[in-house]
Amino acid sequence: MSWADLFSRQVYRNIIIDNLQYCIANKGLIIYAYVIMSNHVHLLVQSNSGQLSNTIRDFKSYTSKKFIQCIEQNKESRSEWLLNVFKQAASMHKRNSHYQVWTHENHAVHVYSDKFVMQKLDYIHMNPARAGLVRQPEDYIYSSACNYAGETAVLPEVEVLTLSVISVK
Repeated sequence: MSWADLFSRQVYRNIIIDNLQYCIANKGLIIYAYVIMSNHVHLLVQSNSGQLSNTIRDFKSYTSKKFIQCIEQNKESRSEWLLNVFKQAASMHKRNSHYQVWTHENHAVHVYSDKFVMQKLDYIHMNPARAGLVRQPEDYIYSSACNYAGETAVLPEVEVLTLSVISVK
């Protein structure tokens, strides 16, 4: 499946942010780190309900429907191309009937040590800098890097990890 630069538009980033906020408020999602790039999202999360897999499934299902609805109803200059990309991706999987926006894999990894957590935080936060979008990770507003730099961040709400929190979780 080719990745589409869907999140290069504010309207689609807002769908992600709004639904992450919903998952925090209603599904027990805890976000420790995130970055929204133009064509993918990285999350370091936990569920205090013990249903992380279900929460991610619901998040992907809901946001997919909202993206398609938005593409079809708004004046999206790339609507035909985007819908074709998502239709082609769906045709490769028996589980999809019309469109596939997200990959089926979550690439979930069990975070088992402070060192591993720090590697994941660095990887997530450095994504925009590695892509040449910013010099410093905290300068990218669709990332939790600013939370870790002590700056005011945009939503979604982030629980900043400290070594003592990492050890307990």
